[in-house]
Amino acid sequence: MLEFGVVSHLSAAVVYGLLAGFTASRYLRRYTDRAVLLASLLTTLWALIVVAQNLWGWPSFTVRYLTELTRNAAWILVLFALVRDAREGAMISRRMVFFTAGTFIMILSLLAVAAVVGHIGSRNLLSARASLFGQLAISLLGISVLEQIWRNASTYGRSSIRYICFGVGGIFIFEFILYADALLFDRMSKGLWDARGAVNVLLVPLFAVNLINARRQPVQLQLSRAFVFHAGTFVLGGIYLLVVAAAGYYVRLAGGEWGEGLQVVFIASFVLLFVLLMTSDRFRARLMMFVSQNFFDYKYDYRDEWLKMTETFSNLNENPPLPERAIRTLAGLVESHTGGLWLRDEDGHYSLHATLGLEAPKHTQIDSDTELVRFFREREWILDLHEYRDDPVRYNLLEIPDAILGFRDQWLIIPLYLGRELYGIALIGSPYTRVELNWENFDLIRVVGRQLSNFLAQADAQDRLSRAMQFEAVNKASAFMVHDLKTLIAQLSLLVRNAPKHRNNPEFIDDMIQTTDHAVNKMSRLVDHIRKPESDDRETSLDLAQLCQQLVDHHGRQEPVPGYNGPTSGIEVQADPQQLQNVLSHLLQNAQDATPKEGEVSLTLKASEEYGVLFIQDTGQGMSEHFIRDSLFKPFESTKGLTGMGIGAYQAQEYVKQIGGTMDVTSEPGVGSCFTIRLPLLARHSETPG
Repeated sequence: MLEFGVVSHLSAAVVYGLLAGFTASRYLRRYTDRAVLLASLLTTLWALIVVAQNLWGWPSFTVRYLTELTRNAAWILVLFALVRDAREGAMISRRMVFFTAGTFIMILSLLAVAAVVGHIGSRNLLSARASLFGQLAISLLGISVLEQIWRNASTYGRSSIRYICFGVGGIFIFEFILYADALLFDRMSKGLWDARGAVNVLLVPLFAVNLINARRQPVQLQLSRAFVFHAGTFVLGGIYLLVVAAAGYYVRLAGGEWGEGLQVVFIASFVLLFVLLMTSDRFRARLMMFVSQNFFDYKYDYRDEWLKMTETFSNLNENPPLPERAIRTLAGLVESHTGGLWLRDEDGHYSLHATLGLEAPKHTQIDSDTELVRFFREREWILDLHEYRDDPVRYNLLEIPDAILGFRDQWLIIPLYLGRELYGIALIGSPYTRVELNWENFDLIRVVGRQLSNFLAQADAQDRLSRAMQFEAVNKASAFMVHDLKTLIAQLSLLVRNAPKHRNNPEFIDDMIQTTDHAVNKMSRLVDHIRKPESDDRETSLDLAQLCQQLVDHHGRQEPVPGYNGPTSGIEVQADPQQLQNVLSHLLQNAQDATPKEGEVSLTLKASEEYGVLFIQDTGQGMSEHFIRDSLFKPFESTKGLTGMGIGAYQAQEYVKQIGGTMDVTSEPGVGSCFTIRLPLLARHSETPG
C-alpha cells in the first residue's frame, strides 16, 4: 500500500502537469503565463523526483535539492514576470532585467553551495543546516518580493493579481514553516513533509483562475523605489554573506589547527563591515542614486517626497526650528546634509536665519542691491557653484556675495520665491555622493522651494501676529489707564472752574479736599499698577450694599440725583473694591449724562441665594438695538463723539466677567436704559430695608 507522502507528491506531479498543459495550450501571451508554465513544469519534475526517492531511493539528495531550489526560483520568477506585465511598470521593464539577474545570482550561489555540500557527501550536521538555510533564504526572498508587490499595487490592480499572489504566497509560507521547523528541532517533520505535495495541489485552482481572469482584467501595480532599494539591498547582502561564508569555509580548510578560529574571526570581521556599510549614510545615498539611475526613468518618488515634506512641516513644535527644517528638506533632495538659509527682513535685505553643518562667516547679510539678488529677481535659476567656477561666463560673470563665499562648503544657490517676489536664498553644501543634476532635479527643487517659502512666510506672519497681540494687550491696558486719568482730570477741572465762586464756602473746601484725595489715591494705584503689573490680584470680600450707598452719595452732587433701593448691608461679594467701584461709578455716571435733569436715575440691589443683582436704570435718551449689539461693548465706540473714548462699557463688562459675573442691557430710544449686573455672592448675612 502506498504511503501518504507518495500519494501526495504523485498528485502534485499530475495536477501541475495538467496546469502546464492547460497554460501551454491557451495562455502564453504574457510573461506571467510563460513563467507559470516554467514553474509548473519544474514543480512536476520535483514532485516526481520526491516520489522516486520514496519508492526506489533514487536519485540522490543533491539532485532532489537542486531541483527543489530551481523550482522555488521559478516561482520567484513568476513574481518578477508579474511586475513586467504591469501597465505602470512598463517604463521600468528594460531595467528590471538587471534586478532579476541579481536575484538569480543569489539563487545560483545557493545552488553552488548545495552542490558543494552534496559533493562532499558527509551529510553531517553542517551539510544539513546548510541545506535548511538555503531553503529558508529562498522562502524569505519569495515572501519579501510578494509583500512589496502587494503593498505597492493599486486597489484595482490587487483584484487582478489576488489569486496568483495567494498561490505563490501559499507555496513559500509552507516552505518557510517546513524548514524553520526542521531547523528548530534538528529533524524533518514527517507530517509536514508528506503533506507538502497535497498543499501544493490545493493551490493549483488559484493559478488557473488567475490565468482565466487575466484575459479580461489587466494587471495594475506599481513598483516603488523603496521596494527596489530594500529588495536590492537584500539580494546584495545575501550575495555578500554567501561569498563571505564560502571564503570562511576555505579559510577553515586551509588553516590547519587554527582553521576554525580563523574562520570565526574572518566571518565576524566581514559581518561587522557589512553592518557598518548598511548604517552609512554615504553608502545608502550612493545605493539609492544607483537604483534611481538604473531602475527608473524618474529620479524621485514624488508621492514619498511630498508626504515627507508635509510630515516635516506639520510638526508645530520648534525643535528643530522651522528654518533648519527647511534646509534639511532642500538638502535631502540632492543627497546633501549641509546648508544655510537667508530670509528677507523688514529693510528688504537678506539675513542669515539658520545653518546646518556649516560654520557661518563673520559677515552674513546679503544686501538687496547685490548683483546676485538682481539676477534672481530677473530669472528663477539655480546656481551650481562647481559649474560656475569652471565656466563663470555661462552666468555672465555674476558676482557672488561674500556672505555665501565665506562658507567653506558651497554647491547650490537656490532662490526661494513667494509669489513673484524673492523671499529667501538657500545655500546647499556638497552631497554625500556625486549627483548628476538634470531638469527633474531643478523642477522639484523649484516647486519645493516655493512651498517652503509659503511655510516660512506663514510662520513669520504668525510671529508678527503674536507680537501685535502683545502690543494690543499693552495698548489695551494703556487705554484703560488713560480712561481713568481722563475721569480724574475731569473731576479736578470741575474743582478748578468752581474754585473762584466757592473759595469761601467751607463745604466746598471740604469736598475739594475729599475729591483731591480720591484723585491722588487713584493715580497712586495706577502708578503702582504700571510698576508692578503682576500685583493685580487685590480681590477681597466687600459689602456690595454699602458700596452702592457710597456711590449714590458720591454722585448725588450731580443732577438728576440717583436714588438707591435695596438692603443696607449683608450682601458680600469677592472683588477688587477699587475696580468694582470704578465699574459701577462709570455706569452710574453714564446714566446721569444720558438723562435730563428732570429725569430719573436709580440703583437697585436685590439678592438671591447665589447672586447679588444690580439694576442701574435711567429715563434718558436710550440706545438702539443695533448700537447695543454692534458697538456698545466694543472699545473705541462711543455715543459721546470726540469727548468719549468708548472703552468704559467694554472695561465694565470685561471686569464683571473676570470675577464670575454677567452684565446685560436693555434699552429703547427715547425711553431709557437698564443695565443688569449679576455677581456671585460669598455669603448672605442680616438684611435691613433701606
